[in-house]
Amino acid sequence: MIGRRKQPFPINRIMGRLAAYGSLFLVSLLIAVPLIWLLITAFKPQTEYMSYPIQFLPSRLYLDNFVQALTMIPFFKYAGQSLFLALTHTILTVITSAMAGFAFARFNVAARNKLFMIIIAMLIVPGIVLQIPQFIVFSRLRLIPSYWPWVLWGLAGSPFYIFLFRQFFAAFPRELEDAAEVDGCGPFRMFWSIFLPNAKPVLATAFMLNFAAQWGDYISPLLFLNDDQTTLAVKLNTGYLSPHGQSLTTIILAAVVLYALPLVVMFFVGQKYILKGIITTGLSGR
Repeated sequence: MIGRRKQPFPINRIMGRLAAYGSLFLVSLLIAVPLIWLLITAFKPQTEYMSYPIQFLPSRLYLDNFVQALTMIPFFKYAGQSLFLALTHTILTVITSAMAGFAFARFNVAARNKLFMIIIAMLIVPGIVLQIPQFIVFSRLRLIPSYWPWVLWGLAGSPFYIFLFRQFFAAFPRELEDAAEVDGCGPFRMFWSIFLPNAKPVLATAFMLNFAAQWGDYISPLLFLNDDQTTLAVKLNTGYLSPHGQSLTTIILAAVVLYALPLVVMFFVGQKYILKGIITTGLSGR
């Protein structure tokens, strides 16, 4: 009886995996080093941070940085204004983008594809290019300083989220739409009662990505709001100064940790929805 031939040792496969995991580890380390430095420095006193030679780890956990971060400026006031702007813009953007994506996916009207190509072309326009024209328009409309620009931006939707919703809604079976029409559903009721409740992954993805972008926005509040109306992102840069006008780095970094904490929690809670929402958009359309 001839025995089974022994398979050669898969050395190439093992070396390939080691190279892949090694590359991933190095990239992860490069990304993690600034975050680790941020956390360590946030727990150092200012004098220890300024001392030489540089001491990587703090001699003790200096929690007073976080106390001063909350008390040197009206932290919760500006955090509330950031939350208000982010939620207002996000809710309006998600709703209007979903409606536009539904129209592009399900309505076979003239010039639909050409209009969608214009939407896609807007993705390559950097947002910073539009800041000066928008500032001129809003100033002539006497909407500066106010929160109205965020409302109007939200009502205009987002090209990227319109694309996501369009791809998701295009994958719905035509029979579902036909059954709704037989039951007497109009376009808006069909969208609100059937399509939107089944779009939870894309809704969660668009909400979290847009909220994170608005929460971290620095340029727009700096241009369109005064000091009393502004957001926490702006005050982190201007609010923590010594009596001599020097930046209090350790307190600023402690405030940054508190500022980023809601986004970190939101990501860990909703990361599965982000992945599912992006995957289920697909690349096929009608």
